[in-house]
Amino acid sequence: MFNIGPMELIVILLVALIIVGPKRLPEVGRSIGKSLRELRRATDEVRYSFETSLDDDEREADGDVAPDATEEPSDNGAEPAIRPSASSPDKD
Repeated sequence: MFNIGPMELIVILLVALIIVGPKRLPEVGRSIGKSLRELRRATDEVRYSFETSLDDDEREADGDVAPDATEEPSDNGAEPAIRPSASSPDKD
């Protein structure tokens, strides 16, 4: 993705070790990992909502589905769970 070789990765890790320090480096790594995971989850949700919206618009334009029939009823008033698209990579 970023085309980073082993030498560049070692330099980045050494700079991070010098700046942050050995005691806080694992904590910073965990927080960066959590942030990236949340960012990926949010982008997957936005992508899924766009794909769903586009699919619904296409069905309505073709006349296959009435506009009111596109919404799924919820029995408890909660939002339906967001399902990742088939093209998204597996999450850790």
